[in-house]
Amino acid sequence: MSSNRRDFLKMASLTGLGLATTGLVSSCATSAPASNLGQIQKEAGKTHRQVFNMSGYAAPKIDKVRIGYIGLGMRGIGSVKRVGHIEGAEITALCDIRPERIDLSRKEMAAGRPAPATYSGTEDAWKKLCEREDVDLVYIATPWHLHTPMAVYAMEHGKHVAVEVPAAKTIDECWQLVETSERTKKHCMMLENCCYDFFEMLTLNMARQGYFGEIVHGEGAYIHELIDLNFGKTSETDQAYYDMWRLKENGRNGSLYPTHGLGPICQIMDINRGDQMDYLVSMSSNDFTMGAKAKELAAKDSFYKDFAQMNFRGNMNTTTIRTRRGRTIVVQHDVSSIRPYSRIHLVSGTKGIAQKWPMPAKIANGHKWLSPEDFTKVQNQYTPPLTQKLGEMAKKIGGHGGMDFLMEWRLIDCLRNGLPLDQDVYDAALWSAIAPLSEWSVANRSNSIDVPDFTGGTWQKNKPVDLTLAGGGTTNVRA
Repeated sequence: MSSNRRDFLKMASLTGLGLATTGLVSSCATSAPASNLGQIQKEAGKTHRQVFNMSGYAAPKIDKVRIGYIGLGMRGIGSVKRVGHIEGAEITALCDIRPERIDLSRKEMAAGRPAPATYSGTEDAWKKLCEREDVDLVYIATPWHLHTPMAVYAMEHGKHVAVEVPAAKTIDECWQLVETSERTKKHCMMLENCCYDFFEMLTLNMARQGYFGEIVHGEGAYIHELIDLNFGKTSETDQAYYDMWRLKENGRNGSLYPTHGLGPICQIMDINRGDQMDYLVSMSSNDFTMGAKAKELAAKDSFYKDFAQMNFRGNMNTTTIRTRRGRTIVVQHDVSSIRPYSRIHLVSGTKGIAQKWPMPAKIANGHKWLSPEDFTKVQNQYTPPLTQKLGEMAKKIGGHGGMDFLMEWRLIDCLRNGLPLDQDVYDAALWSAIAPLSEWSVANRSNSIDVPDFTGGTWQKNKPVDLTLAGGGTTNVRA
């Protein structure tokens, strides 16, 4: 970046912080205190001297992958059930602050499996799980603010980590993940399941084989109306978020949950593996629904009194990213507007285009979308080996239509065969970093902010994600 542009950004930052402290910023820019905004920019500008390159790293083979689960809510308990179908995966420990979730998870485990050790009742019981010698992989499915502390602690104790999205909430936490993974040589994979959805993997394979030509632009989103779920009180049926944690997160104003739409586009564009993000700008609408909902509920139930005082993030956030190779990415986030679900997943190149939402998915190699017959021909030609091998089985076992199972099988198969993971710690850090960076931009009248290079420059030589199953694909599936 030119020195003139960097000087401009510094001045924009100081101006934005001054406005924030004097109360002149628009009421929608209430995500982060002014003191935190400066820290975001400071951490974003950090340079990194790589200790060890975790991109393409093949850890020693683990014939039997022993797994410890921390967090047995909506995501964790589902994984416990699915992993029972994977050969060479053994659950050796379970942890949740709620004992009833452990009891329920044990009932979901496959019959005849050894009883796992259990940890519950205290807020730091999870540390004992991480310290066990019979755990190779710690699977973290807890509220967002616990992801990085738990992942770092697990890696420090010699464990590989699979952590739910987002892997980190702050830029500093992103750096913690990168630095710990490099130092310990332990994998830290963010569980971005949408990278394993069927159309996303199809378009990734098509891009690899040049169907779209040079990729120019991509779009992703998380558009999913969650008002009732976010405001739902925690219950034993777990049809709400424990301790209202996700509702509390909505006081941050930015692209809070970017990775579902962003991850597949980054893999298609070889971000961290041939291209890198340069800078982004972000803009949020006002909040038109969540504040009103909180006040409506508070008028009937004092439980919601404090939430009625919150400054909620805007309904729609739109973040635009420019890469070092001059390509663009648009990411949208909206979980409070009444509209159909969408992750968009648009891939645009010099020779073709694909778009998943609105359904049905579409592909074009000219000015017209392919006919259903031609779409099927392309689908048959470019379906990647992972989908060919396990697609139908994954649909039966389930987990968001099968993508969760494909992700977990692939992770276990890579660990058992000593293969690099499809998602490494640099992906976990970069994709998660979009949230705090977007907060800064929203609070600074959508000024641009640099995106950190968590790879320390090695993105220029790192190899793209390998879809061929070369050296792997040997792990069996139990019915």
